[in-house]
Amino acid sequence: MSSAGVVLLCFIKSRINAAIYQEILEHFMLPSADKLYGDADFISQEDLTPAHTAKSTKTWFNDHGITVLDWPANSPDRNPIENL
Repeated sequence: MSSAGVVLLCFIKSRINAAIYQEILEHFMLPSADKLYGDADFISQEDLTPAHTAKSTKTWFNDHGITVLDWPANSPDRNPIENL
């Protein structure tokens, strides 16, 4: 979800590691971002879970030219889903 709207929902049936997270980014986040923002830039907000902070995930974001806003794990400001 974003300020621009909501799109694809991904149901996850396994534990998340960096490789699985990057597949989710590739197949769900990128198409959603393209639909919401087109060619405009956007910032992805990530917390400090291991899949989000893995070197390979940081490389994935860098390779795709996506800016990442780091956010503390368990931040009360990090739960916008309740407002959705």
